[in-house]
Amino acid sequence: MRRKQQRRDPITADPSFLTPFLLKNPPLSVILSLAFPFQLRTSDLMASMISLGLTSTAASPVVALRENPKSSGRVRMAVVVNVSRFEGVTMAPPDPILGVSEAFRADTSDMKLNLGVGAYRTEELQPYVLDVVKKAENLMLEKGDNKEYLPIEGLAAFNKVTAELLLGADNAAIQQGRVATVQSLSGTGSLRLAAAFIQRYFPDAKVLISSPTWGNHKNIFNDARVPWSEYRYYDPRTVGLNFDGMIADIKAAPDGSFILLHGCAHNPTGIDPTPEQWEKIADVIEEKNHIPFFDVAYQGFASGSLDADASSVRLFVARGMELLVAQSYSKNLGLYAERVGAINVVCASSDAAARVKSQLKRIARPMYSNPPVHGARIVANVVGDSTLFNEWKAEMEQMAGRIKNVRQRLFDSLSEKDKSGKDWSFILKQIGMFSFTGLNKAQSDNMTNKWHVYMTKDGRISLAGLSLAKCDYLADAIIDSFHDVN
Repeated sequence: MRRKQQRRDPITADPSFLTPFLLKNPPLSVILSLAFPFQLRTSDLMASMISLGLTSTAASPVVALRENPKSSGRVRMAVVVNVSRFEGVTMAPPDPILGVSEAFRADTSDMKLNLGVGAYRTEELQPYVLDVVKKAENLMLEKGDNKEYLPIEGLAAFNKVTAELLLGADNAAIQQGRVATVQSLSGTGSLRLAAAFIQRYFPDAKVLISSPTWGNHKNIFNDARVPWSEYRYYDPRTVGLNFDGMIADIKAAPDGSFILLHGCAHNPTGIDPTPEQWEKIADVIEEKNHIPFFDVAYQGFASGSLDADASSVRLFVARGMELLVAQSYSKNLGLYAERVGAINVVCASSDAAARVKSQLKRIARPMYSNPPVHGARIVANVVGDSTLFNEWKAEMEQMAGRIKNVRQRLFDSLSEKDKSGKDWSFILKQIGMFSFTGLNKAQSDNMTNKWHVYMTKDGRISLAGLSLAKCDYLADAIIDSFHDVN
């Protein structure tokens, strides 16, 4: 007599039994073909896979259920889950500077102000293309310039006028062929190229960076695997330069360190050393056998004078010091999107300059191959033509002058409205397109959340994005945030 088979009711299974199978299978897809005398909820299976990191809540499973006719009460289930190989890639945080503009665009307030990104605006707060740039582009069209690849080192005419603009055409280092100039992708690309050079040929050296500094400096050296530390620069008590701390930290750095210096219009503070202080800085760097590394992003745009804004670099070169200088034309010619700049290395001999240039080209080749031509031709046409060059200087003085006027108006508004007796004169002592307000993160958040003023969280505001008409409103926001937010 056949024994009667005991019937088992369908139950929900614990999906943990799938763990050994799931762990042994590749994450691209998981295919299960199972025959069970019970039901398995798809939701339980997915929960198990998520806990193992084999899929995410965004994955879309395809489930097929078929009854097995030969086995009563059994269900054949196939689950196919597509899982990305990039599941381990985390979401990057928003850029602290460019993210400000994204938040600004999402704000619908009529009072909003974007003082985050360092880009020049007209009094109507509109982007500005220099007249001299338009003329240079028309010249290019008339000449019928082609779009052929540039050499790795860039446009020769651009490199020539760039070095001359920085050091002066009659500079001995240029006359003796001791300057290696390579066109690169604006200031950022020039810094990155130099950082790779340092990592390759000075692997034991450290770079000293001012505290605070431009937000991308640390990213650049981290990416190039170049170790860095900070030297004191900003004094929050005076909202000025901590010169004694700066000198002490440069002295304490290991001999042969690279000292990153802002040639003019320090970003983000707008606080520059005096000519006498630059002399002392040069003294200490020479004593310690350090290598100066200048970042020159605002030549002519800070004071309105190309020569005055290059005086710090020229001082070091006149002493016979070997140094690096990264240059950018984003601000002074308004060529933000053209990504045009250069890395210059001033060497002790023409032979050393030739070797350095060859290695910079060698590094650039696998990094970006060669630089873009359009912006380089604009620079070569403007700087290389006396008429256009003079027109450029006049336009640059106008832009720098507008920022100075805004700076003065903001100071006047703050002084008039603030009855606490606080001294706001530090605003007038700063230079360039930025002002370091001294506001902390909580106060900067209040500027944005309450007043719709968008700025970086270190308290920096871009005066280039401010109009005379908005100075009173900004003064109200600063006074409220400074006095009412701890």
